[in-house]
Amino acid sequence: MKIGLNIGYWGAGNDATNLELAQEADRLGFSVVWVAEAYGSDAATVLGWLAARTERVDLGSAILQIPARRPTMTAMTAATLDNLSGGRFRLGLGVSGPQVSEGWYGVPFGKPVERTREYVDIVGKALRYERVRHQGTHFRLPLPGGPGKALPLAVPPAREHIPLYLAALGPRNLELAGEIADGWLGLFFSPEHGHESLDRIRAGREKTGATLDGFDVATTAPIAVGDDWRHAADHARPYVAGFVGGAGSRKNNFYRDLMARMGYEAAADKIRDRYLTMDYAGAMAAIPAEFLDQTSLLGPKERIADRMKALAESGVTTLALSPTHPDPEASKNALRVAAEALDASGVGD
Repeated sequence: MKIGLNIGYWGAGNDATNLELAQEADRLGFSVVWVAEAYGSDAATVLGWLAARTERVDLGSAILQIPARRPTMTAMTAATLDNLSGGRFRLGLGVSGPQVSEGWYGVPFGKPVERTREYVDIVGKALRYERVRHQGTHFRLPLPGGPGKALPLAVPPAREHIPLYLAALGPRNLELAGEIADGWLGLFFSPEHGHESLDRIRAGREKTGATLDGFDVATTAPIAVGDDWRHAADHARPYVAGFVGGAGSRKNNFYRDLMARMGYEAAADKIRDRYLTMDYAGAMAAIPAEFLDQTSLLGPKERIADRMKALAESGVTTLALSPTHPDPEASKNALRVAAEALDASGVGD
């Protein structure tokens, strides 16, 4: 198992430390730094900025939002970032959610699986330097009956193949990730429940005659270091509450649904309801310590090493860390502790 860093959304209160964290991950030999976007800053700009200030670590989008860009634009962005980084880019894609897709981009959210399949097909053709032709339900290139013609990407990427990942939570999207992607971007993965997601991914792989061998199961976990894991867990509460409570509406929140499937439905509803009424402290307090422990890396180095071993044994191949300490130096120290814990766990690649 490899470890990475997820610096999340730019503008979330840790702007000044993101570069330092990425450079520390680069120095420590982490495999990848992931950057997110929602409806604030875009991931591509931050990735280009990081490409100029790091040397070895891969740089990945987690995610570039499918409703935000036409697929050929995404191929252009991926090729550009791969060139700027010297072949270190990983392309993570996802459909986001209905509130962002329809409210921010004005793109209907319906049929996300079919739309993603077409989107990835077009991106793949462009990155393979083919003349892009696609006549589907959601995308048509070139438009029929007009002056447009099929074009190839004018500037090919630095590599023959850019690794492509899909963010997925639901069963059909998980199966699609296994079928058409090189890896999966997961969240709130636990050794106790992760097999349910991996079974769906495995089913997708089987459609193409493949197995999970060579497929990157990449998940992000909050990390908080301290002698008392329960005290450390409090640092992770804002992170979890933001997703389970705020990443969606009362009726439609994929992270709430995931937490419910893991056996915490009552708690998930309480977190959502309190968060949506702006009772943020109440939402954080409603998160069960057991859920935090299952989906985070908490406590001293030895305890974190044990959790890393369990995650690797359950199928995770890239574990991205999201430091939750409010102090920048504590966050950098968490990365150093994680590197030492990986060595101590015996599962490092």
